[in-house]
Amino acid sequence: MSSLSHFLVVFLFFISSVVCQVEEFISLDCGGTSNYTDRSTGIAWIPDRDYMNYGQPVGVINPNGNLVQYQRRRDFPIDNKKYCYTLATQERRRYLVRATFQYGNLKNEETYPQFQLYLDATQWYTVSILDASRIYAKEMIIRAPSDSIDVCICCATTGSPFISTLELRPLNLSMYATDYEDNFFLDVAARLNFGAPSEDSVRYPDDPYDRIWQSDLIKRPNYLVGVAPGTERINTSKNVNTKTREYPPVKVMQTAVVGTKGVLSYRLNLDNFPANARAYAYFAEIEDLGANETRKFKLSQPIMPDYNNAVVNIAENANGSYTLYEPSYMNVTLEFVLSFSFARTRDSTQGPLLNAMEICRYLRIAPKTDGHDLIVANFLRLMSAESIWTNEGDPCVPTPWEWVACSSTTPPRITKILLSRKNVTGEIPSELNNMEALTELWLDGNSLEGPLPDISNLINLKIVHIENNRLNGSIPSYLSSLPSLQELYIQNNSFTGEIPSGLLNGKIIFHYGDNPQLHKEVQDKKHFKLILGISVGVLAILSVLLVGSLLLICNRQRKTFQQQKSDSKGGSKRSGTKPSNAYSINLGGHLKDERIAYYITLSDLEEATQNFSKKIGSGSFGSVYYGKMKDGKEVAVKIMADLSSQGQFVTEVALLSRIHHRNLVPLIGYCEEEHQRILVYEYMHNGTLRDHIHDNANQKQLDWLARLCIAEDAAKGLEYLHTGCNPSIIHRDVKTSNILLDINMRAKVSDFGLSRQTEEDLTHVSSVARGTVGYLDPEYYANQQLTEKSDVYSFGVVLLELISGRKPISAEDYGPEMNIVHWARSLIRKGDVISIVDPFLLGNVKIESIWRIAEVAIQCVEQHGASRPRMQEVILAIQDAVKIEKGTDCNQKLASSSSKAQSSRKTLLTSFLEIESPDLSNDCLVPSAR
Repeated sequence: MSSLSHFLVVFLFFISSVVCQVEEFISLDCGGTSNYTDRSTGIAWIPDRDYMNYGQPVGVINPNGNLVQYQRRRDFPIDNKKYCYTLATQERRRYLVRATFQYGNLKNEETYPQFQLYLDATQWYTVSILDASRIYAKEMIIRAPSDSIDVCICCATTGSPFISTLELRPLNLSMYATDYEDNFFLDVAARLNFGAPSEDSVRYPDDPYDRIWQSDLIKRPNYLVGVAPGTERINTSKNVNTKTREYPPVKVMQTAVVGTKGVLSYRLNLDNFPANARAYAYFAEIEDLGANETRKFKLSQPIMPDYNNAVVNIAENANGSYTLYEPSYMNVTLEFVLSFSFARTRDSTQGPLLNAMEICRYLRIAPKTDGHDLIVANFLRLMSAESIWTNEGDPCVPTPWEWVACSSTTPPRITKILLSRKNVTGEIPSELNNMEALTELWLDGNSLEGPLPDISNLINLKIVHIENNRLNGSIPSYLSSLPSLQELYIQNNSFTGEIPSGLLNGKIIFHYGDNPQLHKEVQDKKHFKLILGISVGVLAILSVLLVGSLLLICNRQRKTFQQQKSDSKGGSKRSGTKPSNAYSINLGGHLKDERIAYYITLSDLEEATQNFSKKIGSGSFGSVYYGKMKDGKEVAVKIMADLSSQGQFVTEVALLSRIHHRNLVPLIGYCEEEHQRILVYEYMHNGTLRDHIHDNANQKQLDWLARLCIAEDAAKGLEYLHTGCNPSIIHRDVKTSNILLDINMRAKVSDFGLSRQTEEDLTHVSSVARGTVGYLDPEYYANQQLTEKSDVYSFGVVLLELISGRKPISAEDYGPEMNIVHWARSLIRKGDVISIVDPFLLGNVKIESIWRIAEVAIQCVEQHGASRPRMQEVILAIQDAVKIEKGTDCNQKLASSSSKAQSSRKTLLTSFLEIESPDLSNDCLVPSAR
């Protein structure tokens, strides 16, 4: 009776611990619609709608089995954003994090997805779907770095990124503790149940921690093959004591394989290897050996001097039968194909035995954005009244949020905050003073209140825009002492008091108008003159007043006469107003909003350009002149040559006045006066892309990385026109001469004279084919059906120019074809990309990076628009090429070895994007065994 009581106590304790454990589980059915409990496991699943507000739930065609959690998935947009799930954790507690992906059958014209999976700022895995029916499961074992973690989906290469389930499982005590967990996560590469009775996996409730132990019977290409002759499967129904370091489930330990002929051997593929790993073997004697029988064996492969001499004697180490023994290799270097063997020793009567194996790759934890910067970024994100912010995890890694720019330091620091007109409310966070790397602060056009916080620590701050808010208080005197400050804009606020004299000495561009209570220091000498006049006598005062009155009356009469004369001509000489004529354009907005084009008088432009004396180029409808405005701003002034092209003028002013993007040339102002139609743009110091790749006299040769950065900038500008505007805008004249380079060699798309808006209810717009020969989409030319894919075609030609350094049309270069597209396509399809590469680049570029751009360029110039990628996909391809060009020697070597003599799209994606091998050679991981 006492033994029964003891059994019940143990049983109840186990049940209560399991119940407590499962209550802490987080199990998200991504794209699911309701709560439910999995009948096979007893795990409660919930939909992910409280964790993710973005993406689209999608029903899966032919989901895996009858599992409810794989009947739906959540698809995300193809863009540069990360879409992150935030899971609550206890800092320094260990967890198992699991994400699964089951796509289902493809629909027409779909491609299997390939995208990135991140945990916080650490790139976890490249998800490549190759089998529609397979569940791809990725597990990570972590020690939580804070009170929450972010699991993020991003950076699609093909198809739309998606996720099926996301799970968080707390672990117990010292499970999976390593000496390296401050700097490394454990990425689970394999967890195998040897001797399993079927292909079914073992998980909760058999494993209280819900690890998934895969059966060794699962058949996959090159996975668990090379089984030695004489290998047999054994099992027992007796209990196995598994109360060891890692607490493996009893059910897994009750099965095993044995080498009856003295050898156990297998070959196992390990994704993302070679790498440093933590390897565990699980041995439990589950056969009743006779008194004179022994089971001793050694690891014979791989050859590791520190380990091969160790003899495994299960009975001796486990102190009895049916007790687990788990020798571990806490840090060992393993290859992509792991061939492992255990061999019986000479004094053993029984062959080797293996119950289970677990291999985890050490994955270095990438540094997140500096904590001080992260606090401010999250404050500002939550202060937006629009609540439009996507949860994108870390502000800087792998790509920065849309409204920040970051440094490449470790850890990353935020260098720019770009929140102009984002409906940000509240007070500017005082923590801003801790962002020492900040160089630009753009908070203009919001509803910010309160005083300007202390920012005296921001020694790198160059530009501050806080105009058009509701800020108040005094202007701190230290602002004039900030060593890097160049521009300060505070106009249209409620600042009070005196302006520090240091801000008025001309060293800083300072705008402070429309702050009624703000004034300069009192130094007006008129007061002294007035006192002197009073002392002379009342008569002198009356004389002065009389003369002044007469002058005032005359001045008013003169101004009235001039105004009447001006009105009679129908013109206006006042900056900020527009002439009232048949061609006037209603732009809306207010002149104090510097991002909206405003009217500039002809006389001001004549003064700025010195009577149009310095011609710097020609646009699509006129000459362009250099100018410098009174405030020092350098401008490019374009005069319309064809006065009949009123439609182009109206188009460009209307379009550029409502779209603003860092990769589009901003329109500053316009002029309609004395039969002149003039556009005023920001001046781009480094001219056009065409100048740099086709002008032989130009000495500023662009290396490959610079060309990639320019291509990415231009692609982002076009992508904004296609997807960021409503309705979307088609440029219609994309070419290298319309891609301009600023003083920092950043590219901006220009010349919207031919642009057209799409109609919201149509997939195309009809128009007479316009564009530039060599860049013109043949499908558009043939049927006048204009779509965004017409811009994609033109941009593909630009990419071919960047690769080759050749012009689009040249009888000398291309012979009778006279076309870069036909010439490049024939060579690329033969696998000969070298022949099209600009000779200036050869020897200084990674050919894999060239291939990536050549591949996407050829897709862009496909004959039919439906076969061309979207601009989002083009951007991702360019970013891939940048990563390859900047990649480590290890990545280069692996990609190079796998890409020889291969040029197809599938080969490129596999070779250049999927293979990423970590280099831990500098991480000082010293091999050890426990």
